[in-house]
Amino acid sequence: MDTPQHRIGSGFGAGSTAEEVLRGIDLSGKLAVVTGGYSGLGLETTRALAGAGARVVVPARRPGSARDALAGVDGVEVDELDLADLAGVRAFAKRFAASGRSIDILINNAAVMACPETRVGPGWEAQFATNHLGHYALVNHLWPVLARGARVVSVSSAGHRRSAIRWDDVHFRSGYDKWQAYGQAKTANALFAVHLDALAENAGVRAFAVHPGGILTPLQRHLPKEEMVGLGWIDEDGNLVDESLKTPRQGAATQVWAATSPRLAGRGGVYCEDCDIAEPAGPGEFRGGVRDYAVDPEQAARLWELSADLTGVNAFAATS
Repeated sequence: MDTPQHRIGSGFGAGSTAEEVLRGIDLSGKLAVVTGGYSGLGLETTRALAGAGARVVVPARRPGSARDALAGVDGVEVDELDLADLAGVRAFAKRFAASGRSIDILINNAAVMACPETRVGPGWEAQFATNHLGHYALVNHLWPVLARGARVVSVSSAGHRRSAIRWDDVHFRSGYDKWQAYGQAKTANALFAVHLDALAENAGVRAFAVHPGGILTPLQRHLPKEEMVGLGWIDEDGNLVDESLKTPRQGAATQVWAATSPRLAGRGGVYCEDCDIAEPAGPGEFRGGVRDYAVDPEQAARLWELSADLTGVNAFAATS
């Protein structure tokens, strides 16, 4: 199968940092929105974009905590957003639109991972609802204010290899597995970028999905220490033992690269890792690459339709 999923030789790699990929790029006059941009990878992403001259808006479920974390970072403003609350998503988008500004970079970074079974809204599984449906609704509500030339980056994960979309039971009504639910949500993030890019390209907006790499951040807050020891990430004393894990600054690099790199001009709808476009992953491969089902245009279109039905919003209803 012909695929755009091939490395382009970006000049960067797994060890590159967000600051390094932005070296020489001036974002003065640009506006970026980074969901969850006050913790872990999001915080490093916000710092890097602001350091390159961008104005950064950070929608946060905990605005007070966000302001504390971002104190001293110039060019940043905080607003309130809970991705699990669709009314709140709509309200944030309305407030932003009222400011009269447009968005050049939108990074869908906020996420929950491997949480206990949790239901939000009308009984939706929380990881699919928060990681995917909330961001789906956010982008659709913000569509009128995305500038021509804007880039939308969805933070996926190698975890997408744990599960394709469970079309017969996306909300795990019949049995819950926290890792499979996380995997489905991360597959959804990748498929979202595929179909958004197909819909938005003619308007000059491009979309990308990224795997930031393995990084220990507050994203792991639902995992007990014993489980992380069993996964080989840390030892019994909490010390990092998996040398493949990145630092947060390295982890933020791929999403910053996808949001700004001139090498991606004229491209879109691809899944990236280690500051480059990822290669296809074989069936038994877990460490690198992207599974076919996570970049399949037909599944991407099907997910878009499902998401529109669930959320009641579709900015492209007349053209999709």
